[in-house]
Amino acid sequence: MKIDQGQEPDYDVVKITYVGFVDPYAVEGMLVLTADNGKEFHMRAFSGEVAKHISSFSEENNNSVPTIYKMVEEICEENELMLVKVKIYESGEVLRANLYFTGKKDLVLRNYRASDGLALATFYKIPILVRKNLLKEKMEA
Repeated sequence: MKIDQGQEPDYDVVKITYVGFVDPYAVEGMLVLTADNGKEFHMRAFSGEVAKHISSFSEENNNSVPTIYKMVEEICEENELMLVKVKIYESGEVLRANLYFTGKKDLVLRNYRASDGLALATFYKIPILVRKNLLKEKMEA
């Protein structure tokens, strides 16, 4: 898999169109990923803390960046790497993310938590790709 290859036919680029919580105590996060064609993927079962980070990164409020994200940023800077895209896919019953870096050499980190991948993609404002079979027609309530 080459990092700079064209978009794969089984993935769509999505944007985060909603971030919130499943419960009133903000323990469990949820978000909606929407493709250009209007299809959506609703994701939940990740920590409310990560949902808060995604929300703050979306609002350009990077003043309170958690240490782990700063660490990733510093590692990238020291190794002249840049995160360029995140791919979300299903692996059994769980969602996973592949993180694509480029720089002196290309690097793909595979099988990471999808919520962390989405948080990093939001922080760096890079493309998020989701496997097309996860996207569904928008449902009106």
